[in-house]
Amino acid sequence: MALKIVKGSIDRMFDKNLQDLVRGIRNHKDDEAKYISTCIDEIKQELKQDNIAVKANAVCKLTYLQMLGYDVSWAAFNIVEVMSSSKFTYKRIGYLAASQCFHESTDVIMLTTNQIRKDLSSPNQYDTGVALTGLSCFVTPDLARDLANDIMTLMSHTKPYIRKKAVLIMYKVFLKYPESLRPAFPRLKEKLEDPDPGVQSAAVNVICELARRNPKNYLSLAPLFFKLMTSSTNNWVLIKIIKLFGALTPLEPRLGKKLIEPLTNLIHSTSAMSLLYECVNTVIVDGDVNASGFVFCSAFLPQLCVQKLRILIEDSDQNLKYLGLLAMSKILKTHPKSVQSHKDLILQCLDDKDESIRLRALDLLYGMVSKKNLMEIVKKLMLHVDKAEGTTYRDELLTKIIDICSQSNYQYITNFEWYISILVELTRLEGTRHGHLIASQMLDVAIRVKAIRAFAVAQMATLLDNAHLLTGNTQRNGICEVLYAAAWICGEFSEHLENPVQTLEAMLRPKVATLPGHIQAVYVQNTAKLFATILKSQEGNSDSTTSEETTQLLIDRLPVFVQSANLEVQERASCILQLVKYIQKLQQKDVEVAEEVSALFAGELNPVAPKAQKKVPVPEGLDLDAWINEPPSESESEDEQPKAIFTKEEPKHARPRHTEVDEKELAKRREARKQEQANNPFYIKASPSSQKVRTPGNVHFPDVGFVSRVVFPSGLPMSDQYVKLEEERRQKERAEKKKKEKKKRKEKRSGRGKKHDSGPESEEDITPAHMVDIVTEEMPENALPSDEDDKDPNDPHKALDIDLDKPLADSEKLPVRAHRAAEALKSPVEDAEADNAGPQESRKKSGKEKKEKKKDKDRDRKVEAVETSSRLANGMHLVCHTDGLCFCFCFCRRAKKRKRRENTNMKERRRTSWEGTPMSLWRSQKNRVCDIQGNLQDGSQVVVSVIFENKCSSFLKSMEFNVLDSLNSKLQRPEGSGPHDGLTVPFQLPPGVSNEARFVFTVQSIVMPQKLKGTLTFIVKVDSSTHEKLDFKLHFTCTSYLITTPCYSDAFAKLLESGDLKSSSLRLEGINMPFHHLLARICFHHHFSVVERIDSCASMYSRSIQGHHVCLLVKTSGQTVSIDAKCDEPTLLGNVLDEIKQTFSQC
Repeated sequence: MALKIVKGSIDRMFDKNLQDLVRGIRNHKDDEAKYISTCIDEIKQELKQDNIAVKANAVCKLTYLQMLGYDVSWAAFNIVEVMSSSKFTYKRIGYLAASQCFHESTDVIMLTTNQIRKDLSSPNQYDTGVALTGLSCFVTPDLARDLANDIMTLMSHTKPYIRKKAVLIMYKVFLKYPESLRPAFPRLKEKLEDPDPGVQSAAVNVICELARRNPKNYLSLAPLFFKLMTSSTNNWVLIKIIKLFGALTPLEPRLGKKLIEPLTNLIHSTSAMSLLYECVNTVIVDGDVNASGFVFCSAFLPQLCVQKLRILIEDSDQNLKYLGLLAMSKILKTHPKSVQSHKDLILQCLDDKDESIRLRALDLLYGMVSKKNLMEIVKKLMLHVDKAEGTTYRDELLTKIIDICSQSNYQYITNFEWYISILVELTRLEGTRHGHLIASQMLDVAIRVKAIRAFAVAQMATLLDNAHLLTGNTQRNGICEVLYAAAWICGEFSEHLENPVQTLEAMLRPKVATLPGHIQAVYVQNTAKLFATILKSQEGNSDSTTSEETTQLLIDRLPVFVQSANLEVQERASCILQLVKYIQKLQQKDVEVAEEVSALFAGELNPVAPKAQKKVPVPEGLDLDAWINEPPSESESEDEQPKAIFTKEEPKHARPRHTEVDEKELAKRREARKQEQANNPFYIKASPSSQKVRTPGNVHFPDVGFVSRVVFPSGLPMSDQYVKLEEERRQKERAEKKKKEKKKRKEKRSGRGKKHDSGPESEEDITPAHMVDIVTEEMPENALPSDEDDKDPNDPHKALDIDLDKPLADSEKLPVRAHRAAEALKSPVEDAEADNAGPQESRKKSGKEKKEKKKDKDRDRKVEAVETSSRLANGMHLVCHTDGLCFCFCFCRRAKKRKRRENTNMKERRRTSWEGTPMSLWRSQKNRVCDIQGNLQDGSQVVVSVIFENKCSSFLKSMEFNVLDSLNSKLQRPEGSGPHDGLTVPFQLPPGVSNEARFVFTVQSIVMPQKLKGTLTFIVKVDSSTHEKLDFKLHFTCTSYLITTPCYSDAFAKLLESGDLKSSSLRLEGINMPFHHLLARICFHHHFSVVERIDSCASMYSRSIQGHHVCLLVKTSGQTVSIDAKCDEPTLLGNVLDEIKQTFSQC
């Protein structure tokens, strides 16, 4: 054996580790695939060995290869072997490989369930931590279902390291197994008040992530998160909470008023820019729903946000500047005037060296324009177009100029002659990829603004005359696309042309054949329209030479287009050529054909909706998937190539010929590459110090950007002259308006002229020079309704839209810890039936029962408030929880008239309603649960959390909580307080509001259960204030002092063998439930953890807050359950067994 160990150690010395693998891959760049294939073969041999260290090393190398893209799914079983190693170093490698390689379809993942469960219950916190971390990466619905109970147990672990990881992985469990959300949510809610800030932060992250998709289900947590927001100093926790409130506020408008003060304080006081941005962003986002009832009605808050955002934008940090611009664009939607005052700052950002910041500034300008400043902003943007470096930013500038001008049906344009001149100026840019965008705007303005058509036609005719300047870039979507619009406008509105013959000659130039096919087709089609206009204008003239010359011009030039390789151009040119030849014959016979030719193009074409074709209903009997002709036979040769019909194909060579490039061409390419690198914002440039100094002998290449201007003739106007004309027009309008106001003041004989001054010009005062026709886009008959974007059906958050306030039903049997439901409780229908039968049974009561009724009269009066509240659903509820039992105490305004049947069977209900109401009662009343928790740092203290809920329509204030002290338990009061003084509840309760308070009790002995009497006093404010009192009892069970503590089997065995524990036993009959449900019930209600389970036998462990060890051995045989127990405190053990017996007696 020793020789085998030594031999294995020597073999491992010569094995390749991960470093050797990486070094070898780098040294074999030429044959990397071959080298990796050899390494994989070696790894397969290593995995066949018995030594776990060799296997772990092999799995480590496989993990790296998987990151390079190689499939390692064949080694899944070996990964599971390494995961099961007892050594943490190897176990960590196994879980890392599993997190990288495993997914839901991995076959062997089902084998990891027991191993992961064992690691989760390990006494070594690092084994538990690595299991939780790995599980979060490959958790499946089956794993989530089977391990949810174990993970929920770890949420109460003694180590914050484990609690934090357990809380975080619960989010993945919820996504894979949504049914676990409701049972686990109370435990998750407890972690919001965990003493460790890391655990608290993890709980906030999980709940905020859940609430981000389904916020309405978490609205009841708003008071608790508000408390955290006002008390926490962790900026990241505050950011998460503020984001959560951003989602909750639209659902509860009253929350907005509550948030104004803390958000304002944070904005003023915080130095963390991330927190400041989140506060501002929350105000901005929630401000979007102001119209639907949101109450951020503070007038100073938007101004404060904009001032803070200006600080971010002026900061030298580019990231902060970007975030400031991003938030400013959001607040622009609701408060545009607040942002418009910072127009100068936004325009400065257009000169920033960072392209992303320039783009954000452009987005802001889109929302800042008005009728007053539109021309000014566009003028500055046009200057930036001239200086723009790089095609991306230059094209974005062009797009933004058009978007700014065309938004809201050209709402802010008052002079369309200016806009046409802007579009014409944009055509002078070479290299742009947005020629189609300029063309569409030209078409849209010419169609919808009738008053501008004559001006637009004149400008388009000039563009056609100078088309040779725009044909440098004939790529699709290039600037040559403008000629498409120019030709169409000149043809459609040819009656506005001053010289149609000249325009026709420009459209039939031979160089037009070099344009893209779709542009040539428009040229050919609109030459026919121009020809019809010329014929009509020459009709009635004695001299017909002009029309005959035009006809001959078409016959001479159209054959060039007939020979085009584009089918559309061929077809149109052929048809029009034959038509013109026929017209020429008629002209030779002196036949008037002008009206007939004009009739071919009569009528006005309306725009068609973009989705019109898709919305055409399919006629009955038409199968769009059926073949129109017979499908081609399979026997046809696939090698047969279609013959070229219109063009002669060039012979294809197997390899392109290599042409030698001269020095000039190389220098030209090198310079182009350097220029592209200089304009690329993502290219890392050399530092200035490393650049070579240019010597006088070097050839100097000037810095030439991508933008170059085409020099157009003087016939095209500049936009600046229309800016001046527009200012003059507005001054005339203002002067006329003042004259009218003076006349009105004279008529009223008012001497206070200054008081009635109209002040600065408003947006409504500026009237546009041209009106825009709002054209309704045409849709086909019987069009289908609009398409709606459906939500992603595979979204895992969709299954988490669960009402967490809804009580758990008895039928919900989950393999996680579930709340216990009492089957003995009656439903409201059964209560009503019992009330109806009550008077008949009361006649048969004996005198002894009447005495008991009289004896319990005082207590019945106390319960009367509870019963009335549950019937009327109108009162105040006080809820506290201990050991799986929830105590509900209610107050409501008493009705003047009460039916006798409401007091029937009070005695039978008293104990269940007052001293120990099971879970199902608080479910029926939709109250939340709080519990009694032991203090881990101090074994003599317990914390009782109480939820106060106001169910009445009155305001409750001045609440005092008091519990009578006993010899064993005392309520902790402030220094100087007497033993009978109550504690002031630190909040008031408006109608329909609930809140939570915590009280600390000092307990000397925990071996016996205790009941404490208490009183809650408060003032009910209606028209006048009245004092009210509510009596209750708190029940401290022995189980409430136990803490769920995982225990390893070895430590459990040593504890049993120590001889310090006393034994006892319990036998339960008639228990009819699965064994794992029985264990889950004990774990949940009595705070035990499962140490080990074999078939129908399991060992369990728990520890009290004072350090008492409680061990159980649970066995089942048929419907009989036997529990052997040991503890170092016999009294505590006996009471715990009694409580377990009581739990199962209600099943």
